[in-house]
Amino acid sequence: MKGWQKHCFSSCITLGLFGICLPVFAASSQGWGKVSMYGEIVDTACAIETGSRDQTIDMGIISLATLKQLGKAPPKEFHIQLVDCRLESYLPHKNEWQTFDVTFDGPSNGDFFTVSGEAKGVQLALRDEYGTTVLAGKPLPRREISPDKMTLNYELQLVTDNHQLKSGSYQTLLRFKIDYY
Repeated sequence: MKGWQKHCFSSCITLGLFGICLPVFAASSQGWGKVSMYGEIVDTACAIETGSRDQTIDMGIISLATLKQLGKAPPKEFHIQLVDCRLESYLPHKNEWQTFDVTFDGPSNGDFFTVSGEAKGVQLALRDEYGTTVLAGKPLPRREISPDKMTLNYELQLVTDNHQLKSGSYQTLLRFKIDYY
């Protein structure tokens, strides 16, 4: 028991001294700050521009009357900018890149992406610039890589899903990936 008391006493003294010294350490760090950074090194044909990686698309406000009458809202465009595109790989024994495809994923039902929130009776249609309907988890047709910079154009559209409409906010999260060949 005496060993435990001795250990506890020395720990209490150590903690007590640390508590006394803590304000001294805090005062000396007032002019200091911290910068964190992160990044990634990849071997791909193109890089995704920073502003294209994480986007929030404001779908706007639409009335229930318009949705009942038209069955859809006006489409909203968004873009994915590919930069620093090159055809050669830095990996040995790897052929040049020629094509790529894009795959979107997220909560879905059939040909549409589903939404969550207070709003009911709606879903999202997603199409590429050629009018191809984007299906969750299915790659879009392959496209050729253009050197330097490319812009991929897409269109989101809120559409009714044949359930009773209810007003309110809604949201969803779609992810995309690009595979090079």
